[in-house]
Amino acid sequence: MNDNSASSLEDDYRRLVPLPAATRFLPGSGVEIVREAPRRAPRHVLFDFDGTLSLIREGWPQVMVPMMVEVLQATGTDEPAEALHKLAFEFIMQLNGKQTVYQMIRLAEEVRRRGGTPEDPLVYKQIYHDRLMQRIEGRREGLRCGQIQPQDMLTPYSLEILAELRRRGVQLYVASGTDERYVHEEARLLGLDKCFGRHIYGAQEDYRSFSKAMVIERILRENNVDGQSLLGFGDGYVEILNVKEVGGTAVAVASDEAGRSGKPDAWKRDRLIGVGADVVVPDYRDWRVLIDYLWGEG
Repeated sequence: MNDNSASSLEDDYRRLVPLPAATRFLPGSGVEIVREAPRRAPRHVLFDFDGTLSLIREGWPQVMVPMMVEVLQATGTDEPAEALHKLAFEFIMQLNGKQTVYQMIRLAEEVRRRGGTPEDPLVYKQIYHDRLMQRIEGRREGLRCGQIQPQDMLTPYSLEILAELRRRGVQLYVASGTDERYVHEEARLLGLDKCFGRHIYGAQEDYRSFSKAMVIERILRENNVDGQSLLGFGDGYVEILNVKEVGGTAVAVASDEAGRSGKPDAWKRDRLIGVGADVVVPDYRDWRVLIDYLWGEG
């Protein structure tokens, strides 16, 4: 995607909204209402990919952090490995939701601070990605050969909510910070390509040519609609922030990726409320209640 009419840069996380004194839950559900959403049927629905729909890459911090610790240790720093681990974890999670290259840009800055000469951030990104692919290749191959069913690698009830959204005639989109070719490939493995068709967008090697804000701007412009027609789902702050910036409704998916427990991840919940999420869900098991509410039918 190459569209210079919207910013290619993604802002770092900062809290914009205080935690509310009280929220409410829709009866008999885990759907938490932070602020009342406009009861207007959305026409366009945007999803983040990893953690919001796909769980193929669950556990990625356990790959990225050790890789970064190795790079920082190679500078000759005398900092303990535990301190470097804590540093790397904190900044990768602070930047989580942005394109992966931003985390590698920060790594390069940390190398430079320690007197080292950093590699290009894209080199670091490739090293990380090669290691991540080793970790998740069994999941990908299991999906290819049918030993793993797609629902086992999806946020619970993803297929059900997507089917209902399609039944209601909305246009669905994916915008991901993962490289676009891998998003397409993993969407096919999960059977999601049929839901999104050509509207699957991801990171480019030239990271300035893509952002989630660009995808949103293009959706609104090409369909000649305003932001109130947009509904967004995400577990990263970037997509929640971008949806709210145009006046859309944002559903924070505070997913427990490893446990699939149906309970919200407290760190994600706090973080996403902090950038303006209207609704919080742990997954999509209460999709009927959620959709009825968003369409003003509950």
